[in-house]
Amino acid sequence: MKTERYVLRLYVTGMTARATRAIRNVREICDECLEGGYDLEVVDVYQQPALARDEQIVAVPTLVRKLPLPLRRIIGDMSQRDRVLLGLDLVRR
Repeated sequence: MKTERYVLRLYVTGMTARATRAIRNVREICDECLEGGYDLEVVDVYQQPALARDEQIVAVPTLVRKLPLPLRRIIGDMSQRDRVLLGLDLVRR
Protein backbone atom coordinates (compact mmCIF):
# COMPACT_ATOMS: atom_id res chain seq x y z
CA MET A 1 0.00 0.00 0.00
CA LYS A 2 1.17 3.52 -0.84
CA THR A 3 1.25 6.19 1.88
CA GLU A 4 1.54 9.27 -0.34
CA ARG A 5 -1.61 11.06 -1.53
CA TYR A 6 -2.55 10.60 -5.17
CA VAL A 7 -4.07 13.46 -7.15
CA LEU A 8 -5.86 12.17 -10.23
CA ARG A 9 -7.86 13.81 -13.00
CA LEU A 10 -10.06 11.75 -15.30
CA TYR A 11 -11.09 13.36 -18.60
CA VAL A 12 -14.32 12.09 -20.17
CA THR A 13 -16.82 13.23 -22.82
CA GLY A 14 -20.24 13.54 -21.25
CA MET A 15 -21.83 10.70 -19.35
CA THR A 16 -21.58 8.05 -22.04
CA ALA A 17 -21.41 4.36 -21.18
CA ARG A 18 -17.63 4.46 -21.80
CA ALA A 19 -17.19 7.47 -19.50
CA THR A 20 -19.33 5.91 -16.77
CA ARG A 21 -17.36 2.66 -17.01
CA ALA A 22 -14.05 4.54 -16.77
CA ILE A 23 -15.20 6.47 -13.69
CA ARG A 24 -16.44 3.29 -11.99
CA ASN A 25 -13.24 1.38 -12.81
CA VAL A 26 -10.94 4.13 -11.52
CA ARG A 27 -12.93 4.53 -8.30
CA GLU A 28 -12.92 0.77 -7.66
CA ILE A 29 -9.16 0.51 -8.19
CA CYS A 30 -8.42 3.58 -6.07
CA ASP A 31 -10.76 2.55 -3.25
CA GLU A 32 -9.15 -0.87 -3.10
CA CYS A 33 -5.49 0.05 -3.59
CA LEU A 34 -5.24 3.58 -2.18
CA GLU A 35 -7.80 3.23 0.63
CA GLY A 36 -8.99 6.83 0.50
CA GLY A 37 -5.50 8.26 -0.06
CA TYR A 38 -6.50 9.94 -3.30
CA ASP A 39 -8.36 12.87 -4.81
CA LEU A 40 -10.16 12.17 -8.09
CA GLU A 41 -11.49 15.00 -10.23
CA VAL A 42 -13.68 14.05 -13.19
CA VAL A 43 -13.55 16.58 -16.02
CA ASP A 44 -16.09 16.58 -18.85
CA VAL A 45 -14.21 17.98 -21.84
CA TYR A 46 -17.51 19.26 -23.28
CA GLN A 47 -18.04 21.36 -20.14
CA GLN A 48 -14.39 22.43 -19.64
CA PRO A 49 -12.65 22.35 -23.04
CA ALA A 50 -9.96 24.82 -21.96
CA LEU A 51 -8.79 22.49 -19.19
CA ALA A 52 -8.51 19.59 -21.62
CA ARG A 53 -6.66 21.80 -24.10
CA ASP A 54 -4.22 23.03 -21.44
CA GLU A 55 -3.47 19.41 -20.44
CA GLN A 56 -3.11 18.46 -24.15
CA ILE A 57 -5.73 15.72 -23.90
CA VAL A 58 -6.11 14.12 -27.34
CA ALA A 59 -8.17 11.03 -26.45
CA VAL A 60 -10.79 10.27 -23.82
CA PRO A 61 -11.20 8.79 -21.34
CA THR A 62 -7.74 9.77 -20.12
CA LEU A 63 -6.59 9.44 -16.52
CA VAL A 64 -3.82 11.83 -15.49
CA ARG A 65 -1.84 11.17 -12.33
CA LYS A 66 -0.75 14.65 -11.27
CA LEU A 67 0.78 13.58 -7.95
CA PRO A 68 2.96 11.91 -6.96
CA LEU A 69 5.33 12.97 -9.70
CA PRO A 70 6.20 12.12 -12.40
CA LEU A 71 2.98 12.91 -14.20
CA ARG A 72 1.45 9.83 -15.87
CA ARG A 73 -1.36 9.35 -18.40
CA ILE A 74 -3.52 6.31 -19.02
CA ILE A 75 -5.93 6.23 -21.96
CA GLY A 76 -9.01 4.01 -22.22
CA ASP A 77 -11.99 2.91 -20.14
CA MET A 78 -9.68 1.69 -17.35
CA SER A 79 -10.99 -1.87 -17.66
CA GLN A 80 -7.49 -3.31 -18.03
CA ARG A 81 -6.78 -3.31 -14.31
CA ASP A 82 -3.14 -4.41 -14.60
CA ARG A 83 -2.42 -1.57 -17.02
CA VAL A 84 -4.05 0.99 -14.71
CA LEU A 85 -2.16 -0.29 -11.67
CA LEU A 86 1.11 -0.13 -13.60
CA GLY A 87 0.30 3.37 -14.88
CA LEU A 88 -0.42 4.56 -11.38
CA ASP A 89 2.80 2.89 -10.21
CA LEU A 90 0.94 0.68 -7.76
CA VAL A 91 2.67 -2.51 -8.95
CA ARG A 92 6.22 -3.20 -9.92
CA ARG A 93 7.13 -4.29 -13.45
